[in-house]
Amino acid sequence: MKTSKSAESPGSSRVAKILLVEDERDVREGIKLQLEEEGHEVTETESGSEALALAKSAAFDIVLTDVMLPDTNGIELVQRMSRLSSCPVTVVMTGFGSVEMAVNAIKAGAFDFLSKPFSVDVLSATMASALRVKSLQDENTELKKTVKGQFSLGKFVSSSQVMKDVFRLIDCVADTDSTVLILGESGTGKELIAQTIHSNSTRHQGHLIPVNCGAIPEALLESELFGHEKGAFTGAVASRVGRFELASGGTIFLDEIGDLSPPLQVKLLRVLQERTFERVGGTRTYKSDARVIAATNQDLESLVAAKQFREDLFYRLNVVPVLVPPLRQRVEDIPLLLQHFMNMFNDRRKAELTGVSDHAMALLCEYPWPGNVRELGNIVERIAILKRRGLIEPEDLPEKIRCLPSDHLPTMPAAIPIGGLDLSRAVEEFENRLILEALERTNWVKSKAARLLQINRTTLIEKLKKKSLAEVVAQRATPPEDLVDV
Repeated sequence: MKTSKSAESPGSSRVAKILLVEDERDVREGIKLQLEEEGHEVTETESGSEALALAKSAAFDIVLTDVMLPDTNGIELVQRMSRLSSCPVTVVMTGFGSVEMAVNAIKAGAFDFLSKPFSVDVLSATMASALRVKSLQDENTELKKTVKGQFSLGKFVSSSQVMKDVFRLIDCVADTDSTVLILGESGTGKELIAQTIHSNSTRHQGHLIPVNCGAIPEALLESELFGHEKGAFTGAVASRVGRFELASGGTIFLDEIGDLSPPLQVKLLRVLQERTFERVGGTRTYKSDARVIAATNQDLESLVAAKQFREDLFYRLNVVPVLVPPLRQRVEDIPLLLQHFMNMFNDRRKAELTGVSDHAMALLCEYPWPGNVRELGNIVERIAILKRRGLIEPEDLPEKIRCLPSDHLPTMPAAIPIGGLDLSRAVEEFENRLILEALERTNWVKSKAARLLQINRTTLIEKLKKKSLAEVVAQRATPPEDLVDV
């Protein structure tokens, strides 16, 4: 057994700790070399028993193992790896004629399998997908450990009322086989919502198989979804099982569904309607027993109106829509998420961030967060790298947050004018701005604005009447407040 370590590659956001289990020396060394060139840390071994011992003594992100090992049954090794507390993501490799065994390994807990011989690009893409799944698992685990006293559903936690409404919907739909369409801006946590639905469903023992429809070239996406037969196209040296087949008994998550091309929209519609499909280059019809969860940050109804997305497919997907609110509409979650990200990057970046100053917290809560939770995480990671330790202060924040436009923050005169001022009027104008700011941030829902201002709802209503602001609120609140106020 040999262990090697290399620096993180420039384009990588995280170095993967990979345990490589392969008894053929030339194959093992070739794979190891490629993975190291991509910046990953590789520990290699040729036996299943030693691999299990290594995985028990050290935490690995990914276990890449051959199915056929001289001392261990590959499927049994996958099962044992899946029961470890470190929960590594397992990818199995198989030679010709062993596809059935690889599929059994998937059912036993492996994330994916590679048919030998495989290309450099296929290995790289598979490792990237596996690491993404591992990162999501780690983030969910960390979030669950570090957050207490908040209401939660499975691994998804929050402190905001708007997310509590989302949780109720998830709770209702999770234990069904209904198709779910998750709508929300980029960075709001749509994939985490999909995982929460899957984890709380009767299919939780099956796999959640993610597919990013916008990240895979159109020429490869059909094969990725439905698989292909040997010889179906140049480079198809072996049959390959598609994601719908791998997700049988579990859930397939189709992210960025709005990017799907018209021909693939037709094929997906057939799967949703008839629950059948064929592999690329094949004639055999396979049945699909995968629940479909789709997600997009696009306005699918507008795409339908523009004839860019099939109307019949939209209605097939939009059985249960789940709208994930942007971070600017759930400001209460910002302190919670800040603590979560500080804990995460203190560990990953060996930093010692201790908290956030009141002034910095106020600026962070006022910022509109166009990149949502992902943007917040990136900023905390940047601070952990550059500041290293101590309290996060305003000067540690990006300039765009420190220097918000004046219309984002209530202001008072910098100094009393020479001629004096009307104190009562100045205080009232300042209070009016705060009230309108709270209402705008909460989509003009009075009960939520009152909680943000830390006053009773009845007190806010009286202030609105007294200040003649009720008419302004009535014009801005749509739908009518009796339908949205909670």
